[in-house]
Amino acid sequence: MKKIIVTTALLAFTFFYSQKNQNYLEISYGSVCCGPPSDKPVISYLKEFKNKSRVKSLEILLQKGRGREGEFALYVGTDYLTKNQKSRLIRGLTATVSNQNNSKKTPNTGNVFFDSATVVSQSDLIDVKNLTIYKK
Repeated sequence: MKKIIVTTALLAFTFFYSQKNQNYLEISYGSVCCGPPSDKPVISYLKEFKNKSRVKSLEILLQKGRGREGEFALYVGTDYLTKNQKSRLIRGLTATVSNQNNSKKTPNTGNVFFDSATVVSQSDLIDVKNLTIYKK
């Protein structure tokens, strides 16, 4: 009985405290009428940034189900980045989001929103529903 309790407590501890980052940048995808835009430009930039900056892992969380047309948000962890890496990440994300919004083929395509001054903390994400680790 003691082994079961200890094992359950250990698993619960690792499950609840496995989150490594405390601060995240939020990238939101909104819809106008025909669904949100693709996340490929942002994800491509994040993969390129990870390879160029030699970051071991870049934590990306995905929140689906934010609206009726498939709106979603990405949260990028920034705690394990240096100040220089974080500033380069923010500059690159700002440019990528701006380019994606400016090069829309139709006005019906949704927009991507990114505010570099807004930092979402882990405590803000505790009550968020439909939050998963981004895997692609």
